[in-house]
Amino acid sequence: MATEDINSKEKEATTENQESIETIAEANDDKNEIHSEEKAHKKMKLKKDKNEVLVQELGEKLAEITDKHLRLQAEFDNFRKRTLKEKAELIKSGGESVLVNILPVVDDFERALVSLKDVPDEDAGKKGTQLIYSKFSEFLKQNNIKEIDAIKQDFNVDLHEAITKIPAPDESLKGKVVDVLQKGYLLNEKVIRFAKVVIGE
Repeated sequence: MATEDINSKEKEATTENQESIETIAEANDDKNEIHSEEKAHKKMKLKKDKNEVLVQELGEKLAEITDKHLRLQAEFDNFRKRTLKEKAELIKSGGESVLVNILPVVDDFERALVSLKDVPDEDAGKKGTQLIYSKFSEFLKQNNIKEIDAIKQDFNVDLHEAITKIPAPDESLKGKVVDVLQKGYLLNEKVIRFAKVVIGE
């Protein structure tokens, strides 16, 4: 009987030890679970932080690229407008040098007409000269060349070139153009030759 009691007590002690070992093991498992959950949570938080940083960096890069794109687009637009304007100006005044070189010929025809003033109108030479002069004048008009009005106008440095000053024949002509030595011309409102004038003082 005593042996049975001892055996049953040993069994109970062994069972209790086993239960406490299982309890400790469960507690350890719980701790390990909590610890692994914390680790997983920390990993997720780190990953989330890294993702947020990455998203922020990508957002900044996108903003920078967008800004560069807009600036480049604006520069190209300005370049295109400038090129179109330059082309339009070239077309507008493309033959300027040719037209400027024709002006002395027109001056010569005007001098010839002045010298033919005393010749009768029926003279073939006078008629031919007048015809050629009128054709030249029409050619100039077709190419947007206008004569600069100078006589009895206020002296304007943007249009006139003063050659000399003389006493004004009339008080109203002081500071005005008294005589024109060489006509001036405009091409599309741009001076291609200044009028050479005499000013009254």
